[in-house]
Amino acid sequence: MTPKDIGIEYHAEETGKTFLENALIKAETLYKALKLPVIADDTGLCCDFLNGAPGVYSARFAGENATYEDNRKKLIELAKKVPEKERTAHFITVAVLYLGEERYFHFEGRVDGIILTEQRGKNGFGYDPIFYYPPLKMTFAEMPEKLKNLVSHRHKAFKKLKEFIDFLNEEGNLP
Repeated sequence: MTPKDIGIEYHAEETGKTFLENALIKAETLYKALKLPVIADDTGLCCDFLNGAPGVYSARFAGENATYEDNRKKLIELAKKVPEKERTAHFITVAVLYLGEERYFHFEGRVDGIILTEQRGKNGFGYDPIFYYPPLKMTFAEMPEKLKNLVSHRHKAFKKLKEFIDFLNEEGNLP
């Protein structure tokens, strides 16, 4: 369930310098609106050949109002200058379980790949058509949604979060 599903509109300015900082900004903003424990996350693409960029600026890599296509085009142009074996990159998701001020737990998911200089596949969104996942020899956009969801950074982060909540629940330690 999302805030929008229950009629809550909120906007969190993503001013953090890390994925954890941005996830916490989102979580704190929503917590203040609901006064209930919340889960929030931040995700981005980090290219080793760009010293970690676009990173926390993944959604606005080509500018403040950039589209997914704009961001991909900019990254493709930069990647064309780099040999394929050096175009390593990874997606990161940081998920936060926020229980109140200074009371939170965070979990990270990461998946490694290579940036392509041409788009492949019709599924997914964002950088998926140029993020090649070597273990399956396809881009995230070439994968069926169920498969992508099994190997993705988001899946890894939220699986850890779920396991943590299950553990707390089993132990009777839910705050």
